This record gives sequence, structure tokens and C-alpha cells, in this order.
Amino acid sequence: MAASVLQRCLTAAVKVKCISPALSARRWLLSAAYTDTKLWAAREKDPQNLALLANFMDRTYDRKLPVSSLTISRFVDNISSREEVDQAEYYLYKFRHSPNCWYLRDWTVHSWIRQCLKYGARDKALHTLKNKVQYGMFPDDFTFNLLIDSYIKNEDFKGAYSVVEEVMLQEAFDLPSTQILSLYTLGNYLATKPQLTVAEERMLGASLLIAGLKQDNTVGLTAQLLGNALLGKVEMLKGIHAVFRGMPLIWSHGYLGRALAVMERVAAAPGDVKLSKDTLDYLNGLLQDLSSASDSDSSGGEESAGEEDRKDGDTVDEEDQAEQAKLPHYASRFKELSSQLESHGKVDAASFQALVSALAQQGLAAAEEPDLQQYQSKVRDWEAENRQLIQREKEMRERAEQEKQQRLAAKAAAQQA
Repeated sequence: MAASVLQRCLTAAVKVKCISPALSARRWLLSAAYTDTKLWAAREKDPQNLALLANFMDRTYDRKLPVSSLTISRFVDNISSREEVDQAEYYLYKFRHSPNCWYLRDWTVHSWIRQCLKYGARDKALHTLKNKVQYGMFPDDFTFNLLIDSYIKNEDFKGAYSVVEEVMLQEAFDLPSTQILSLYTLGNYLATKPQLTVAEERMLGASLLIAGLKQDNTVGLTAQLLGNALLGKVEMLKGIHAVFRGMPLIWSHGYLGRALAVMERVAAAPGDVKLSKDTLDYLNGLLQDLSSASDSDSSGGEESAGEEDRKDGDTVDEEDQAEQAKLPHYASRFKELSSQLESHGKVDAASFQALVSALAQQGLAAAEEPDLQQYQSKVRDWEAENRQLIQREKEMRERAEQEKQQRLAAKAAAQQA
């Protein structure tokens, strides 16, 4: 059941073609100016021999001493091959598990993602991102955009969605460009009709909901509806604790009720905001399937799909059962709201995939300009901070050398005395 309803609803996504073939050229994804490496490559160079750096870090760790953030930054910045990406991954892991772990610089994270993309190691970038606690990978929105876009351009929407999951978990939907890219990814990933477990639908629902909350338009509200519906399904099958555990989500019951609240809001809203028909069809099918599973469960027949989904240890308490008892009301309310939406012309025949594609075409170019300005400023700040660290390192070495010479002089004077 975990994938059947979603599969049925998303068949419509490939049937409705509301975009012209010209859009398939993908020219309206991130522009060449956005992904251009010239600004990053023009930074002040600090050439290093990676073999010597690696030897220095190994000896430092062997002496139980911390490696500086400047050292790991130099190593990442001087990567020049795919093999050196693997070496850098090892030292990023070592740094994360050292006393200096909190000082991994933002520009080092950005440089790491760029180096992975440059040397065909995007899998390494995603691996360290998925295991961010072990590697300290917490990119900013601009860096997330570069990684998402690299997957989209290869039409690898599963990979792009994996990055969007991390954006959701880090609650990094601050830039409009990130919101648009993420929603575009989600719509196209759904159109591939992926086979999903309930746990995977939970992640997908959270991504849709949180990204959708940032866009107060047809796409955003449709994403909110679908996100709440997917989370409501998890809530009905496995209980509310399975929904919010480890997620940036509200813990109170009623996600299906929130999906209906989105419908009510759109029905009452002025203007041309709508909800996509395929998403409404999905919610309708979901309510029917959940009601059927509930009826089968209460009749004492064969084990239902819902029972199978609860076998993994998630507990359903009395409050969860009270929420399940609202299913008939939710189904009835859905029919009422669907009629209102139809009568007010608030149902968009375009698929969710078509809607996110149109949003990307119309909104992404305008969202790029402030991103680029902010990025240019950020690179200048990073360079200034890097110079300060280099100067501080130089002063500390000079001071250490002076203290060493003073100790040697004192020792020599003592021996002469």
C-alpha cells in the first residue's frame, strides 16, 4: 500500500503536458553565470604539496594534537585529481572527530562540494552530506543549489531529491532559488513514479511540506497539500511519533486535517491560486485506501497493509486511534471541499510536474541575481578571514620560534654558569 496510491495518482503527471517542448532544453535551470567557477578560481592561491600536508596531519594526530582548520582547508583547496578527493574525505572525517571539529570553515565545505563536482566525485559529495554528523558537511543554500543543479542537468532526479532531503533536514530553504530548485526536483522525482516505503514517503512528505510553506502560490499550496497528505498517511499507519521523530515537523496530531485545511484556504482565497488535480486525486485515493484498511482491520479479517506497516516497532497510542477514527469525517469533508474548489474554478488541470516546471521557467532567473551578489560578498569575506588566519598562524610560529630561541639561550647560559 505504501506505493500503490502514490503510483496511481502520479500517472496523471505524465499524461498532462502543459509545457512546450522548448522547455526540455533546460536553459532555464541555473544559468552559466550562476555555476561559473571563475570567481571561485580567482581567489588568492596558497599552493601546497598534499603529500607533505598529509604527512604533517598524520604526525600531528599521532601526537594527539589538533590539526588547524586552515590546514584542512589548504588540503581541500589543493585537490587536483579524483584520487585526492578520496584522501580529502579521510582527512575531513579525521578533522570532524578531533578537538577542532567545530571550526571547519564554511568556505572549506563549499570548496569540498566544488572539488567533488570538478573531479567527477559527486557521489562523495552526497555521501559526506548524508553523513554530515561524521564529516561536518553543512553547506549554505548557494552550495546546495550547485549540487542539486548538477543532478538535474543529468536528469538524475533521485540524486537531486537526495540533496533536497538534506536541505529539508537542515531547514535551508531560505533562498527563493533553493525553494524553486527543490520544488522542481520534487515534482520531477514524483513523475518517475518511485516505489516508496512508508518511511520514504515520510521524508518526501516533509520535503514537500517545508519547501511548499515558502511559496504562497499554486505550486506552494499544492506541495503543502501533498506533503500533509503523505505525512497524514504515516500518522494513520504508524502513529504521530513516527512522523516527527528526527524531523523539523510539528508533533501534534492531524496532518490529514491540515491537508484539508489547505483545500479550505484555497477555496476561500481570492485571486487565481489553485490546487493541481492530480494531487487532489491522490488525497482522494489515499483517504479511500486508509478507510478500506481501517474497515478491514476492525472486521477482524486478514492482516491489513496497515498492520504490516506497523510491524517495525512504532506504537499507536489512544490519541493515534482517536485520529484514525476521524477518517470518515475527513473523507466527507474532502468531498465537500472538492465540490467547492470545482465550483470556484480552483482546480488546475496541469500536473504538479508541469506546475513546478512553469515556476522554474518564470521565477528562477530573477532569483539568481541576489544570490550572485550575496555570493560575491561572501567570497570576499571568506578571503579576508582566510588572510587573517594565515597572518595569525605566521605570528604564532614566529612567537613559538622566539620562545624556542629564548629557551635555548637560557639553557646555554645555565650550562656555562
